[in-house]
Amino acid sequence: MLPKGRPRAFDRDAALERAMRVFWQKGYDSASMSDLTEAMQINAPSLYAAFGSKAGLFRAAVELYTGQVGQRIKNALPMAATAKEGVANFLKQTAISHTHPGQPHGCMVVLGALHGEEGADTPCSLLRERRLDNVTLLRERLERGVREGELSAKADLQQIAEFYATVQHGMSITARDGATLDQLMKTAHAAMAAWEGLTVTPG
Repeated sequence: MLPKGRPRAFDRDAALERAMRVFWQKGYDSASMSDLTEAMQINAPSLYAAFGSKAGLFRAAVELYTGQVGQRIKNALPMAATAKEGVANFLKQTAISHTHPGQPHGCMVVLGALHGEEGADTPCSLLRERRLDNVTLLRERLERGVREGELSAKADLQQIAEFYATVQHGMSITARDGATLDQLMKTAHAAMAAWEGLTVTPG
């Protein structure tokens, strides 16, 4: 038996995974401390000792999410032979990831904290940075497409990257609203139908 008064040890990684799912399902503001401690199977003092605060726990949960679900989506970009294929796979993997059985639908980074306190190091600013990271990743793959001669150097790469990031964000919202994998795949195909118009420059 543990000495009297000594807190019970817990599996930090397993507890963090459960907290991630609470934040993913409910968002930062709607996830109460009781929701989190119940899911993590620990008490509030243990949560604070391990993560510092609810915001600290959220930051750790976002890192875990981006390293798991988010990484599968991001890997679709550099691994493809062409920029077009990379963007198509990026959207297809988004559709698959955001409708996967047994987990909350939609994207934690898109839906986790749309409103709240502004300023540096807040949940809102953290997720905004993560969303902008996707725009950067898309643009970098497009820039590689220019270097490899696939795309014109005159193409508006920032606009193209922002367009496909916006499509991805919309897919997350519709997934949370109940859209199926088939519906999201159709959205991905429709978005790719705009590729030529976005990448071909006049003249």
